[in-house]
Amino acid sequence: MMEQGLGSESIPVTGPVDKSRVLNVRPLRCLVPIFPSPPGTSSISSPQASPFVCVPPTGPFPPGVAPFFPFLIPSESQQNSETQFAAPNPAGSYGFNNSIPSPVPITSFRTPAPNSGAASWNQYSGSANGNSGPSRRSSRNRAAAVQSQPDDDGYIDSQNQGDQYLSSFSMHVAEDTGKVGWKRGNSQKRTRSGREFNMSTPDVDIDSVANDFLASFNLSGFDTIRRADGDRELARYILMIYNLLRRRITQVEDSKEATPGMTRRPDLRAGTILMNKGVRTNVTKRVGAVPGIEVGDIFFFRMEMCLVGMHAPSMAGIDYMSLKITLDEEPVAVSIVSSGSYEDTVDDGDVLIYSGQGGVLRKDKHMMDQKLERGNLALEKSLHRGNEVRVIRGMKDETNPTGKVYLYDGLYKIQESWVEKGKSGCNVFKYKLIRTPGQPESFTLWKSIQHWKDGITSRAGVILPDLTSGAESLPVSLVNDVDHEKGPAYFTYFPSLKYPKPVDASQPSLSCNCRGGCQPGDHNCPCLQKNGGALPYTSVGVLLSYKSLIHECGPSCLCPPNCRNRISQAGLKIRLEVFRTKDKGWGLRSWDPIRSGTFICEYAGEVIDKSLEDEYVSENDDNYIFDATRICEPLEIMPGNSDDSPKVPFPIVVSAKNGGNVARFMNHSCTPTVYWQPVLREESYLHIAFFAINHIPPMKELTYDYGKVQSGKAEPRRKKCLCGSYKCRGYFY
Repeated sequence: MMEQGLGSESIPVTGPVDKSRVLNVRPLRCLVPIFPSPPGTSSISSPQASPFVCVPPTGPFPPGVAPFFPFLIPSESQQNSETQFAAPNPAGSYGFNNSIPSPVPITSFRTPAPNSGAASWNQYSGSANGNSGPSRRSSRNRAAAVQSQPDDDGYIDSQNQGDQYLSSFSMHVAEDTGKVGWKRGNSQKRTRSGREFNMSTPDVDIDSVANDFLASFNLSGFDTIRRADGDRELARYILMIYNLLRRRITQVEDSKEATPGMTRRPDLRAGTILMNKGVRTNVTKRVGAVPGIEVGDIFFFRMEMCLVGMHAPSMAGIDYMSLKITLDEEPVAVSIVSSGSYEDTVDDGDVLIYSGQGGVLRKDKHMMDQKLERGNLALEKSLHRGNEVRVIRGMKDETNPTGKVYLYDGLYKIQESWVEKGKSGCNVFKYKLIRTPGQPESFTLWKSIQHWKDGITSRAGVILPDLTSGAESLPVSLVNDVDHEKGPAYFTYFPSLKYPKPVDASQPSLSCNCRGGCQPGDHNCPCLQKNGGALPYTSVGVLLSYKSLIHECGPSCLCPPNCRNRISQAGLKIRLEVFRTKDKGWGLRSWDPIRSGTFICEYAGEVIDKSLEDEYVSENDDNYIFDATRICEPLEIMPGNSDDSPKVPFPIVVSAKNGGNVARFMNHSCTPTVYWQPVLREESYLHIAFFAINHIPPMKELTYDYGKVQSGKAEPRRKKCLCGSYKCRGYFY
């Protein structure tokens, strides 16, 4: 600045200016602030003490200075102390003698958590993405644009309901104002449909069940390092614990009488419990791939992605973090979920046109233009930085009309962005993402499978379109796109076990009279009593708890064929194919995504007479044999969900050499995707049912552990194991 020496106020002079004068040039930081003159004084009078007041954030506050959040209501002592500002400070200190606390960032002023063990909403929803603190509005708008979207097990994933469920689980949900850590105080909330949801349901029973369940797992390994960065084994372990806990909670809730108007969310409850206990991994946000998660992995619940660090927000579609650029920080996107809530263009397998978030006011459903903030700003910054973004695509769950399957489609880069008018007439941000080349097939494979099902294209390498010749309700393809083998040796296909003679029941059978089907909580149903007082399956056929023996309804029961306690008797519900492997002969895999705990098939064949078991097993080199007398090592996921460990051998040996079903083609693996479960029907006929250990993506081979021979029995010839697992024993029987 140039001072002209005209006094304390630089007032321009009139008339010609002598440009030969040397001006006094001073740097800008030498300037002193100019304050309004006190009343009754001239604006050009000589300088005097400036009425500059420094007010600490906690007060006291002089007249005309308003407190700010979170100090909106001064305490009584603060209000009384304002009298010291009524008259000018004779010393001219203007408050400087007051004790000023140490500087604290405003973001650190949060409402204290009532329970130190409770997890903050920021851990789940991503409302503190990049520490920018997006409001509740931003975390909800991609999950439920105008209408609430059904999610997972048919639960309505609206933000209103989601917030209510989460707040009832000691989670602190962000409010509309953008304040973080505000806990709802109302026990009942009204949704847009007008129904009231009772949020005061006691959680004591479920909490105790969850604690007992988790006590038998080894959770000591979840230290700070493993929580920050995981691996494949840890991510798999966490997801299996989550699904077992979720199913156990479902079973407990099913046994209780339903509260009118209340929607249960065991998926959120299980996720909250594990979050609070620190059972999670990949907490450190990162750009690019997530350790332990592979392209093509699937999730049936948003909470699963939160637990393994794939996508932090439980409802929002954009996850982002802050990167420090020189002295400033700016947000960059790390992952997005495209699940059909917005006007995304998803038909191309390698290109995604993604719509930004926002533009909805949920109270009155008023539409407005989207703003370049939070997630939208992060996507724009990622466009200019060129960083990779994880893309998760949400697809319809064919086994559950109101559910979704979330598919990790790999890494994409944002190529361009623009603004266009949406269907509502408001401006919407659009982002074009291109898939990074060289990654395994994922969404394109899903599209190909759908085309096979719809008959648009033909599956390459098909030898037989239906191996079962109509014996199953769904066709099973026989495929070979590896070599010139024309098919397995001839066998007769039949879908269930064949006993050589009727089995004599050791005790009279107790059959049920549930003509409408066995129902949860029916204490008069003998079939439920055999299973410990609870149904073993969900309504979509998912096994709720692992037991040494499952009791299903039998021929004498009056319940219909579609009873929830006859899941293994209903035949195939998954589209399977028998395929030629590269080095293990024939194998079995699915066209459909399979949820953890889902029934796949039973092992069909001819039951070998007990008197001939030892002779048959030792003298016959039968590659199609199932021996339930072998000891199976307890799976690492089962200790917290099993009544008997290790699995008790059962006196049944089945040969599928001459006849059987698709189960005869399942290969051995030391890290299997499937486990077998004995099922008893009316105390007489034992059957072997297979269930998924964890979520199984389409076209992933279905395998189980063949087990070890009991000591004292004739040991068959060992065979070289080619499973390729990191836990491979090197051989199997």
